[in-house]
Amino acid sequence: MHDIKFVRENPDAFDAALARRNLPPISARLLAIDAARRADLTDLQEGQARRNALAKAIGQAKRAGDPTETQEAEAASLRARLEAIEARANTAEAEQRALLAALPNLLDPTVPDGPDEAHNQVQKQVGTLPGFAGTPRQHFELGEALGLMDFDTAGRIAGARFTVLHGALAQLERALGQFMLDLHTRQHGFTETAVPGLVNDATLYGTGQLPKFAEDCFRTTDGRWLIPTAEVPLTNLVAGQILPEASLPIRRAALTDCYRSEAGSAGRDTRGMLRQHQFRKVEMVTIATPAQSEAEHEHMTRAAESVLEALELPYRRVLLCAGDTGFAAAKTYDLEVWLPGQGRYREISSCSNCHAFQARRMEARYRPTGAKATLPVHTLNGSGVAVGRALIAVMENHQNADGSIRVPSPLRPYLGGLETIAT
Repeated sequence: MHDIKFVRENPDAFDAALARRNLPPISARLLAIDAARRADLTDLQEGQARRNALAKAIGQAKRAGDPTETQEAEAASLRARLEAIEARANTAEAEQRALLAALPNLLDPTVPDGPDEAHNQVQKQVGTLPGFAGTPRQHFELGEALGLMDFDTAGRIAGARFTVLHGALAQLERALGQFMLDLHTRQHGFTETAVPGLVNDATLYGTGQLPKFAEDCFRTTDGRWLIPTAEVPLTNLVAGQILPEASLPIRRAALTDCYRSEAGSAGRDTRGMLRQHQFRKVEMVTIATPAQSEAEHEHMTRAAESVLEALELPYRRVLLCAGDTGFAAAKTYDLEVWLPGQGRYREISSCSNCHAFQARRMEARYRPTGAKATLPVHTLNGSGVAVGRALIAVMENHQNADGSIRVPSPLRPYLGGLETIAT
C-alpha cells in the first residue's frame, strides 16, 4: 500500500517509479479523487458545525417558546445534504484505496531496469558444478528407480502436481526441514514459530496476496484461505501493533506446508515435484526499522545461502530486475541452485525487502525511541529454503552412478547416521 501523502508531494516521482514496472501514470487520477474527497470532508466538517449550531439554537428557541419552523427546515435540508456528502466521500475513499491497493511496491533504487528475467543480474556464483561419468538423472528418475517416489498414486488420490514419498526419501525431506530450522534458530537469530495454515481475508490482504492474486490461492468453503507461504501469518503477527524501536529487529522462522493453485503454470514443470500444489518450506520473516532493513536483507539472504553451502549445493545469487520483482517487494535476491538433471539453475529461495509496503496494509508501526510519532516498520521475507526443491537438489547433485544418493553430512544425524540412500 502506498502513502497518498507521498503521491501528493511527489506525483512525477511516483509515476516515474511505476514506469519502471511498465505501468502507466496514475498520480493525476489519484490526486483528482483525493482532492474531491478532501473537499467533501471539509464541507462535511463545516456542515456538521452548522448542524450543531442549529440544534443548539432550536433547543434554546423551544425553551423560550419561540417558533422554530425555519430552523427545523434548514436542519432537515442540511441533514440530507450531509448524508449525500458523506456517501460521496466514502465512495471516493474506497475508490482511492482500491487504486492504491492494486499498485505494486515502488522499487529500491539499486534494482536494475529490465522487462523480464533475462535482465536479472548474477551477483555471485558459489560452488563447483559436479561432474558425472554419464548423463546425470533427474530427481524423478532417481526416486522412481529407488521405489521411493510415487507420482501415479499421488495422482490417483489427489490429482496432478502432488507426490507421495516413501521410506528414506520421506525421512530425507523431513530431515531437511528440521536441519534448516535448527540452523536458522541456532546460528542466525531467528525464533521458531508455529503458525496457522489457514488465514482470513485481512491477513492475505496485509501481505499483498489479495485482491490481486486470489486465483493463486486455495479458498475453503468457510471463506478462509490455505496459506501459500508462512510469510503470510508470520508477517501478520505484528498487524495493527505499535512496536517499541528497542524490540526491533524481530526475526521469525516457520516450517509449514504451503498451498498454491499454480494458476498460469499449465504445461510448466509437469514432470516431477519441482512445481507442486502442496509443498513444505522454511520461511524467514524479519520486522525491522528502515535503518535496519538493508542489513537485515543481507543477513536473511546469507542465512538462506548457508543452507545451500552446508548441503554442498552449487548456487548463484541473482538480483532481480524491475520487471521480475514481485508485487510486494522493493528488492529481491533469488538464490538459484544447480540441478544437474536439468543442466541449469533453478530458483530455490527468494529473499525480499518490502520496505513499508506491507506495513501500511497491515497498519504495523513502531515508535522511535524518545519520539511521540510512529512510523511504518519495514518487513522482509525469504525462503530458508524450499524443502521440496532442496530435496530435488540433494538427489541430483549427490547421485551416484548406481542410482544411489549420498546423504550430506549435516543431515545424517537426522537420519540415524544413514550415509547413502539405495535400493
